[in-house]
Amino acid sequence: MAGTVRLRGSAPRPQVVAHRGSSHDTAEHTLGAYLRALEVGAEGLECDVRLTADGHLVCVHDRDLRRTASTRGAVSTMNLAELDELDFASWKNPWADLDDEAPEVDPETGKVLTLRKLLETVADFDRRVELAIETKHPTRYGGLVERRLVELLDDFGWSGKKSPARVMSFSYNAINRVQRLAPDLRVVMLVEKAHHWPLLRPVVGPDWIIGPGIKELRDHPGLGKHLRKADREIHVWTVNTADDLQLCLDLDVTAVISDHPAHMLELLDSAG
Repeated sequence: MAGTVRLRGSAPRPQVVAHRGSSHDTAEHTLGAYLRALEVGAEGLECDVRLTADGHLVCVHDRDLRRTASTRGAVSTMNLAELDELDFASWKNPWADLDDEAPEVDPETGKVLTLRKLLETVADFDRRVELAIETKHPTRYGGLVERRLVELLDDFGWSGKKSPARVMSFSYNAINRVQRLAPDLRVVMLVEKAHHWPLLRPVVGPDWIIGPGIKELRDHPGLGKHLRKADREIHVWTVNTADDLQLCLDLDVTAVISDHPAHMLELLDSAG
């Protein structure tokens, strides 16, 4: 995964955010993936959250569990205790048990991860680490997801201007709810397709961060140019190569969300 990047004059380097943890080499959304991301120096951690049947926010991307826990159940129909019985890590390296030289892994780091546990991990860490928390929609629980999220952030004193957390969503209604519940909390309006932006532009808040995907920025150069000209803060997903990172640097992006946080940090540290 070679490559180099070039910084633009005095432009600040972007924050490197670990996408679902260090998900390139560790099972996504597990405690192990986030501990690995912290170990390599990630400056932020990204997670998706869903609400369980008994009201707990857990870090899971997909609506159902077939891909990451080998079961057909849906997160929203299961209790936390039921999810806690599942293995969320083995799918990433199914042959690990046959490798005599593989390091021993604490099974707790491969279980379902609650958002509360992730927040505690960040709060206890010995340097500031930010959180980018994405709420997934549509969901049977609708706005209850954002309400529970803000309540949890309140428990940590993290719903104000100085919070290390920001909330992201592809749902305009979800971001609006967060703004009503916690007006000072930073929010990111994720943009799935470039042609969605003209519809969003008149209605997004002036301080909202904009979060386009790297593919849309590559395929539609005008999107990045417009966001930069409008002086919008830009956070980009999912940035995994030197070429993608260079595009972000050229647009003065303030955060890159990556499956490979260690590689992004190495590229930035060696940038000319």
